[in-house]
Amino acid sequence: MPGLNLTRAEAQERAGLVSTESYEVHLDLTSPGTTFRSRTTVRFAGTAGASTFIDAVTREVHSITLNGTSLDPQVVADGVRIQLPELAASNELVVDATLDYSTTGEGLHRYVDPADDEVYLYTQFEVPDSRRVFAVFEQPDLKATFAFTVDAPGHWDVISNQPTPEPEALPNGTRRFAFSPTPLLSSYVTAIVAGPYEASRSSVTSSDGREIPLGVFTRRSLTQDMDAHNIFETTAQGFEFFEAQFGTPYPFEKYDQLFVPEFNAGAMENAGCVTIIEDYVFRSKVPQATVERRAITVLHELAHMWFGDLVTMKWWNDLWLNESFAEFMSTLAAAENTPFDNAWTTFSAMEKSWAYAQDQLPSTHPIKAEIRDLEDVQVNFDGITYAKGASVLRQLVAWVGQESFMAGVRSYFAKHSFKNTELKDLLVELEAASGRDLSQWSSEWLETAGVNILRPVLTTDPDGKLTSLSISQEAPADHQHLRAQRIGIGFYDLDESGALVRTQRVDLDISGASTDVPELVGLARPALLLVNDGDLGYAKLRLDPTSLTTAMGHLRHIQDPLARALVWGAAWDATRDGEIPARDFINLVLDNVGPESDSTVVKLALAQLRSAVGRYVAADAAGATRTEAADRLWSLSQDAQAGSDSQFQFVTSFSLLASSPEQLQTVAGLRAGTVRLDGLDIDTDLSWELLTSLVVGGEAGEAEIAAALESDRSSGGELAAALARAAVPTAEAKAAAWASVVDSDALSNAIQRRVIMGFTRVPNAELLQPYVEPYFGALKNVWETRSYEIAQAIVTGLYPAKPTSEATLARTDVALEGLGSELPALKRLLSEARDDMARAVTAQKADAAR
Repeated sequence: MPGLNLTRAEAQERAGLVSTESYEVHLDLTSPGTTFRSRTTVRFAGTAGASTFIDAVTREVHSITLNGTSLDPQVVADGVRIQLPELAASNELVVDATLDYSTTGEGLHRYVDPADDEVYLYTQFEVPDSRRVFAVFEQPDLKATFAFTVDAPGHWDVISNQPTPEPEALPNGTRRFAFSPTPLLSSYVTAIVAGPYEASRSSVTSSDGREIPLGVFTRRSLTQDMDAHNIFETTAQGFEFFEAQFGTPYPFEKYDQLFVPEFNAGAMENAGCVTIIEDYVFRSKVPQATVERRAITVLHELAHMWFGDLVTMKWWNDLWLNESFAEFMSTLAAAENTPFDNAWTTFSAMEKSWAYAQDQLPSTHPIKAEIRDLEDVQVNFDGITYAKGASVLRQLVAWVGQESFMAGVRSYFAKHSFKNTELKDLLVELEAASGRDLSQWSSEWLETAGVNILRPVLTTDPDGKLTSLSISQEAPADHQHLRAQRIGIGFYDLDESGALVRTQRVDLDISGASTDVPELVGLARPALLLVNDGDLGYAKLRLDPTSLTTAMGHLRHIQDPLARALVWGAAWDATRDGEIPARDFINLVLDNVGPESDSTVVKLALAQLRSAVGRYVAADAAGATRTEAADRLWSLSQDAQAGSDSQFQFVTSFSLLASSPEQLQTVAGLRAGTVRLDGLDIDTDLSWELLTSLVVGGEAGEAEIAAALESDRSSGGELAAALARAAVPTAEAKAAAWASVVDSDALSNAIQRRVIMGFTRVPNAELLQPYVEPYFGALKNVWETRSYEIAQAIVTGLYPAKPTSEATLARTDVALEGLGSELPALKRLLSEARDDMARAVTAQKADAAR
């Protein structure tokens, strides 16, 4: 990705020379093909006599005019930047250019719906891709107003940050949409969405009395699957909660949410024009966990309208604050003002497990990361930025009190609306509201990396009463930081009904290597002692031997769902660290997941089960363990309540692990309807999943895939077929899948992801052995010739993680050494993949020694 980087030093220098005022952008989207026309007029103040540059990723620049003087594109434009010499105090720049549509989900993405051949467009600008649509000073601290004018085919709608105007009919049957100027925005949160999208409409009354129009948009072929009323309900609940908490009315004129195809992220917080991945349009049954995740996503993006759009970070080193704040607030809103009142259990199970895993990688970094350039930003959309940051904010709220925290936030918005800020600006307001000095907290939590381990250390007398209890805190070797934090300690015992219930809890502040807990000394030792009960703290947890024995036998009996989630998480973390053998963890899941009521916990436990089966079990036991696990999942499927969420999840996991002839026969019977479970509907997506399992098992192939696609001519069908074809367990199919991804850039981002998933889904890991050396041979070329999103998907998705092999570890070390200090973002991704392999090697050894 040469030439596309921008350093922080360059951005700071440019911000010292120019101050942007307004953009007028005219896009012509009426021509068929792979390009579009863009004409940009930028008005900005400048340092007289200075020179700088503006960003524009172009196919061809037709003309450049600066303050009435024509500049030669051949001299000042290189396809990425346009040099601007001899600035005046007040400047007007006009750039007329042809640019490329994208099929990678970056810039202006173009998609053709296989259901009706209609074209759909949307923009995705974060981090540095508004420059792929118009000439722009591409950095968040150069805010301006944006007035978009868009020419589009006559049957299209066009949606942007401002309300859609009445279009003007043009002579050639096209229409022109001239949008009013936006408020002051950073370019990365502007947006254009165009095509024959279908809209559902509603509204919400803002706290200042305005009626805010709401819209939910989908492709025509998905309209029947869009449950817009649920989106509107969650949105209204979010408006009510956020306006009350933030003390600032919604800052824009309308709020549209557009479900768009082939989206790379979950969603994007474009001001008043949020784009969301189409996976959240449910054409088939999904786990309730996915429905809840969609609601959290809706709330997350809505929170960004204040934190990120209204007030924006000055530079990307404060990206974490945008994302962590939105993640924390979306979970808080869900827990306090929606039906998803179990949101903190979901957060503990899903977000914190992501954070803990990310924080143990060699690439871990402080929450407030050093961002030297745009490549650093790209790889920092991670579990530290989102989940650890949100966890730390929750710890801060517990420490200063929620009302003091929100009072500080209200002052922050009042003082900095439509401006750019740094972390210190928020801390000033929080300190004033809470009366606490946050410098030590910031130093401990935001400026250091790594996750600590908390474990109870206790002694008892002959009667089983505690004679001492302390909480030890350990730090990883590479990040020797012991932090102060507030946690709970819970005692759990079995009651007469067999439930494992909390009998005692104390909250306390811990710090240093050991903290005594005198309040609990003298009490009877509980069956289960749970550190960080309530999950306010951020740390890996360990159970003492007695508590671990209780958990292994009675996890399903723990009455409190959040406590169960903490025990699930502690067991998985110990398995990843090689402290619990993989087969013991697998048995823990299969023994306890049946009665689990939290859909996200079930989903995560089953995913961890599949990882343990596929990567962590000793090689000589892997086949038998997989067969046994699949058999038990089928039994759980049969025993589950008819039509329940758990039944659906058990069947899906069974199909993913099915490998024996008998299991594959069951899968075939489910798909054909000769094997039935009460309440289970074999809908379109589940049918594809069952078919893919049969393909992987060698019981189906191209004929069945083609027949399934013929009956499902949709985007979902195309994606499912691409995965299934790449999953065919032959050398020829794997070679074709590899070539389509590595040797060609013809695939769209979404199809490529499915091909990678199918390529790595094998019944026998030896099928992938021939691709170890080609992978390392292709790395540098892929990184240097593909866009970031595409290159990252290839580097991470095709890493030769199967079979688990110390030889692959050694080969990875050679590749890392060969990269030296070049391409740091690539080196980071490769080091993360190596760490995952190293954990698998360690876990297999632990399982073999079981």
